[in-house]
Amino acid sequence: MPYPAGHREETRERIVESARKLFNQRGFEGVSVNEIMAEAGLTRGGFYTYFASKSDLYVEALGCFFTDPNWKNRWEGVEIDPSAADIGAQIVHAYLSQQHLENIENSCPMAALPSDVARSGAPVKRAFEKVFQAMVDLLERSMRWQKGEDGDGRRSTAQAIAALCVGGMVVARSMEDRALAAQLLAAGKAIALELGGWEDRVERH
Repeated sequence: MPYPAGHREETRERIVESARKLFNQRGFEGVSVNEIMAEAGLTRGGFYTYFASKSDLYVEALGCFFTDPNWKNRWEGVEIDPSAADIGAQIVHAYLSQQHLENIENSCPMAALPSDVARSGAPVKRAFEKVFQAMVDLLERSMRWQKGEDGDGRRSTAQAIAALCVGGMVVARSMEDRALAAQLLAAGKAIALELGGWEDRVERH
């Protein structure tokens, strides 16, 4: 009996979701193909129908809402609308939120897996760069023009905001003192919003 239409795409997405969750929790080396497939409710035998290797799957799992329209945002109480005019402010509030800090398995891989990426080969680094540049593009698009500012200046500022968000979350997650981590996120959020010209939108979020 043939599989229904869309079965292959749905199965592939289940594998990617399973891998993203487990990689975020335990890193690339700490997860086996067997565990990924079991988490997805599948058997190992079907893995190579969809991916040539665990590394290929890792590249695909390095997505976030910046690049993957099917990325499931499960940060409770956090809203992100990529088509909104204030998407930059939304990104800052979402990325440096308490919900993102605590929800490791549904984290953006840029915050959960940077050390893994640094030890990986060119395809993984390119996947990381793609997500980071997509984040920068969205931030730059919604930034307010500053007097005397040129395109290069806007791009540099957007890159700095993205780095502040990703780096801020990495550092906050490394802290045992959760109150100090919350202070760090709040400080990073205030600076990022100021850099983007969104500081007067704080109360909305």
